[in-house]
Amino acid sequence: MIPAAFDYHAPTSVEEALRLLAESGDDVKVLAGGQSLLPVLKLRLAAPEVVVDLGRIDALRGVREDGEALVIGAMTPHHEVASDPLVQQHALLLREATRTVADPQVRHRGTFGGALAHADPAGDLLAPCLALDAEFVIAGQGGTRTVAAADFFQDYFTTAIDDGEILTEVRVPKHTGWRAHYEKFSRVAQQWSIVAIAVTLRSEGGTISEARVALTNMGTVPIRATAAEQALAGVAATPEAVAQAVAGIAEGTEPPSDLNGDADYRRHLATVLARRAVLAAAG
Repeated sequence: MIPAAFDYHAPTSVEEALRLLAESGDDVKVLAGGQSLLPVLKLRLAAPEVVVDLGRIDALRGVREDGEALVIGAMTPHHEVASDPLVQQHALLLREATRTVADPQVRHRGTFGGALAHADPAGDLLAPCLALDAEFVIAGQGGTRTVAAADFFQDYFTTAIDDGEILTEVRVPKHTGWRAHYEKFSRVAQQWSIVAIAVTLRSEGGTISEARVALTNMGTVPIRATAAEQALAGVAATPEAVAQAVAGIAEGTEPPSDLNGDADYRRHLATVLARRAVLAAAG
């Protein structure tokens, strides 16, 4: 289908984008890579009067170091995140997860910040950002504010970004030397995750010294598996020990039930995937 008519703006600065949002009122959509918004517009599930395209704001693109953090611009395409040497060195989990997003065409057009702002609980970047304790920098007319990942994802397709604001960058604490794995289960290639597990850890002499674990599509927001993290600390990286440590990883979760599987199936799957992900990350 063809989208309903709308006014299109392509600002070249964050300030100009914020001004356009303020002038456009409530019926406005922000366009990043367009991989989520454009299908919605074509199906006329949304018919905004104004679309503000961030694609020409060069300041929102790229990966850089800032002390003990990596800074990833919101408009950085997935393929640039996945191939960036700084990400590989200091935030390996992001590379592992980003490489599973859709297909090469989508990874070249879709953006890191756009996927996070969309906040689909089946999206593959939310849980890794949560596991890495990422922070989200949000700009508005009153200035910028920083929101922790634990507070950024608030509900199904809902984030801490308010009307008239845009996500400008994501700050990721360096996890230099940490190993990582993203274990994703889907029925067909390039599909959304039915369930996925994000793991990054440090190990010494075959023993896990510290781990960060988060779950994809096990609720309306990504879930940090803090109990599993505590259980994994000091555990030998063997199938038996890891299986015991992650046995209760799905307890207290509220996964959806749909054509891909019911809630009980997803809980069982999370346990299986968690064991695989931890063992893969530990080598």
